[in-house]
Amino acid sequence: MNYTKQDLKDLVYKVNGAAIEVHKHLGPGLLESVYHKCLIRELELKEIKFKSELSIPIEYKGIEVNAELRCDLIIENILVVELKSVTEMKPIFEAQILSYMNLLNVPMGLLLNFNVTNIYKEGQKTYINKLYNQLWD
Repeated sequence: MNYTKQDLKDLVYKVNGAAIEVHKHLGPGLLESVYHKCLIRELELKEIKFKSELSIPIEYKGIEVNAELRCDLIIENILVVELKSVTEMKPIFEAQILSYMNLLNVPMGLLLNFNVTNIYKEGQKTYINKLYNQLWD
């Protein structure tokens, strides 16, 4: 399927809705792994296609390096989702999601931090790369 910018925005809206639902039931302060498992269940209930703990291939100078690099979720093969449960968001998290987006060749990423009071206002940020600009409006 060819995605448009609007399709991606709609997908982010759905995933944010799923994360809000998880956060509403669990609140802040739990381990990332708990939110991950619950978000997987919520995505299943909402019939959103995803892969969890996707291995990210790394090619370096003509060979594939087994770096055991994994992203938390990839939604519909076009949106990378990284989960955190931290008191402070660090610049390395942004670098991480942007790298994952580039390595997986996807145009958009969503960084979710569940250790906040309001996940919509404080706990989510979307990222785009050059591939996003090549999509139709």
